[in-house]
Amino acid sequence: MASTPLHLFPNPFSKPLVTQTLPSPLLLKTISCSLSSSPVSPPSTREEAISQARSCLSSTLQKPLNNPLHVPSPNLKKQRQPRYRVEVPIAADDASSLVSLSADLFSGMPLTKKGSSSTPIFLLLWPSPDLSDLACRSFISDSSVLHSDVGSASDQLLRSADLAAFLAPEASMLEEIRMLSSRLIPKPVVLFNPNWGFEEEKRFGSDLGRFVGSFDVVYSFMGLEVRGMLSRRRGVVFRWARDGVMSGEGWVVMVEAEEGKKKGKMVVVSRFKRRPAIGEVENVLYNLMAANSPVTKSVKLLRDWASNITGKKERL
Repeated sequence: MASTPLHLFPNPFSKPLVTQTLPSPLLLKTISCSLSSSPVSPPSTREEAISQARSCLSSTLQKPLNNPLHVPSPNLKKQRQPRYRVEVPIAADDASSLVSLSADLFSGMPLTKKGSSSTPIFLLLWPSPDLSDLACRSFISDSSVLHSDVGSASDQLLRSADLAAFLAPEASMLEEIRMLSSRLIPKPVVLFNPNWGFEEEKRFGSDLGRFVGSFDVVYSFMGLEVRGMLSRRRGVVFRWARDGVMSGEGWVVMVEAEEGKKKGKMVVVSRFKRRPAIGEVENVLYNLMAANSPVTKSVKLLRDWASNITGKKERL
């Protein structure tokens, strides 16, 4: 009999991130409660997700602002531009939700610039003029944030900013984003909620693939749902580089426990040093679902019963 395929709903890698939704408040509450003694602490609400992303991003950006790179010159060795990536799911795939989330994340970010008493200027680069105009009306009286669409960013605007972020860019804009990032060197740049699936990056080609890969993920929270033959479980793929520390902060896959003392609570089922591919997540979850299926359990019960009689331990 053919096995039932494992599905992820929503698929956090093959769909644009902006279409992902946070798990329900009830589910998120069980996540935080079950991991109170664990260093892995996914958010319990939309506000907490924004707070986590905002905190780790500001800590990460503060370092290059305190220790700015020198402008490249023939006499100086080329230094790596600080590049970071943040992924926070939003509730709806529409312009107002994206702008609202961005305002909560970037507006009034607690940053300081070494040798200056003024607040650093954050340039937000939007994928379209309409989104840029909407953002200008939504970021109320925040003089430390400038707005432009990617296609209209002038040299004067780039020079006036201390750091920049590309918000929900399309894959078709990558070459233009790479050129703008180069013009912003040595200033830090952020890639926020890129509007392509992680698996798509394998098809970007060597140059664009290396460019996208040069952005260090400081925060990523993606909900998923696993459907097996007889059950449905929810989970998350999560990374949080707290305090801007990249080393030692890997990726975790968590799902709801189906039995035992932790039934209904989220538990870590796998850890990765790098972002797991969709195939790796599917393998982890498929093996987990198969191990807990009634068919597999009945086979294990028979094997254990036979072992008690023969004294020989069998393995599946």
